[in-house]
Amino acid sequence: MSSPPDILTAHAAAQPDKLALIEDPPPGGRGNVVRWSYRDLEAEANKLANVLLSLGVMPGDKLIWCGPNSSGVVRMIHAARKVGASAVPLNYRLTPEESAYVVENSDAVLAYIDAEYVDLFAEIRGDCPKLREILVFDGTAGGGMKDGSGMKDVDQLIANASSETPVVEAAAETAGTIIYTSGTTGKPKGAMRRGGGDPEASGALVRFFGYTPDDVYLTTGPIYHSGPGGFMGIAYSLGQTVVLQRKYNPEDWLRLIHQFKVTSSFAAPTPVRMACNLAGEIKAKYDLSSMKRFVANAAPWSWALKEAYLEDFPEDSLFEVYGSTELGVNTILRPEDQRRKKGSCGKPAPHVEIALFDDAGKQVTEPNTEGELFARSKNIFSTYYKAEEKYEEDRRGDYHTVGDIAYYDEEGFYFICDRKRDMIISGGMNIYPAEIEAALEQNRNILDVAVFGIPSEEWGESVHAVVVRHGDDPPSEQQIMDYSRLHLAGYKVPRSISFIDEIPRNGSGKILKKELRAPFWKDHDRGVA
Repeated sequence: MSSPPDILTAHAAAQPDKLALIEDPPPGGRGNVVRWSYRDLEAEANKLANVLLSLGVMPGDKLIWCGPNSSGVVRMIHAARKVGASAVPLNYRLTPEESAYVVENSDAVLAYIDAEYVDLFAEIRGDCPKLREILVFDGTAGGGMKDGSGMKDVDQLIANASSETPVVEAAAETAGTIIYTSGTTGKPKGAMRRGGGDPEASGALVRFFGYTPDDVYLTTGPIYHSGPGGFMGIAYSLGQTVVLQRKYNPEDWLRLIHQFKVTSSFAAPTPVRMACNLAGEIKAKYDLSSMKRFVANAAPWSWALKEAYLEDFPEDSLFEVYGSTELGVNTILRPEDQRRKKGSCGKPAPHVEIALFDDAGKQVTEPNTEGELFARSKNIFSTYYKAEEKYEEDRRGDYHTVGDIAYYDEEGFYFICDRKRDMIISGGMNIYPAEIEAALEQNRNILDVAVFGIPSEEWGESVHAVVVRHGDDPPSEQQIMDYSRLHLAGYKVPRSISFIDEIPRNGSGKILKKELRAPFWKDHDRGVA
């Protein structure tokens, strides 16, 4: 029995002339205008897939891609699937040290990188011995190739490659993705998904949102994140048109919605707040009435932000979801419930079962009673790559958790009230305090440290560190921030620091972060932004 055709191949056959991808940079912005039909995208993906096969890529191999949103990145996402490989997006905001860890831990044999990040890969090349090839695309930026680095101009290889459907041997392991999410141990973990998910569950989710093939999806934020990238995947599964914004700019984002009559997007709070905060005369230039399905996630949206959104966009367009890289979409708050269920993240999504467990491990059966949230569905991730023990630790049978504490009300609406694992979400970025604490503790003039999130009007939460100093030359706040920048990505660097004589701990030695956070959150409705 033959396998079904690749989804892109099927759409290219059914609607070859329909626009699949649009890049339309603002005046003076980097890049060129790109408009690919489904026929074009299929040809581009096939060419790259055939290049990958010619370089020895096998089904099941891990392939890194790195770069801002672009047609080149979309081409790679489809090409990796076509050859049966697992695509591994690399957050380009990571430090060289962090980047090298992800590349090496993933066992990637090939990296496909935007020319803007040639310098990064030239620096980490020696720390990634498993990496056989580095392919550079869109060489109009930076210095192009680096002498002696082993980098190749993939644009030239693609130009000479066949656009025929690649011939791939059957593999024991299906194509998938590995998305690295920071962990409480201080090192990122690769959340691995095999295959394309459960068709029945995915179809029910699509119907619940009301997506159609006629929707136009706009990327809001980098598609290396599971949210923007995952919802782009939904768009392509339905044969929609995708509009790419290379890097976020609020007014240009409004222009793209206006110009291409965008109907769908997914966003963290920060980019939407930036757009809504633009002056009225700027916003008035753009017609935003085409928006039909806007999904809010990556961090909870404040009610003030929702009101600002609803002033500028259609009242019936706003959905809010609760989910994660690991567990996918778990709950959905529909547009008609936004005003009457303030603070809620909605009811369980189609084909998702949710259970709350208290500290004693007993299932919560009464409303308004807090418990750790566990979810069960066929679209939950497969495992943590090379960290199976962590995967096992975070599950109860078929139910899995990322450590959030929640309760539900009498109508069955869920509310997230804390994060058991202390994760910070700042501007839609997941930040784990243990990673920052581990870095700061390497400073010999820091005796002890606790890191947690505090309220931020701009970012939702910002990183705050409480430090116990010692030594004859105790570091200042600025010196600690400077030290952090040497070892951490910019968005993980503490935005504020306070000093204390002793970090409060319980009898087992665990830091009492709830006690440390309390003064910062006392005037807020919930313990996370």
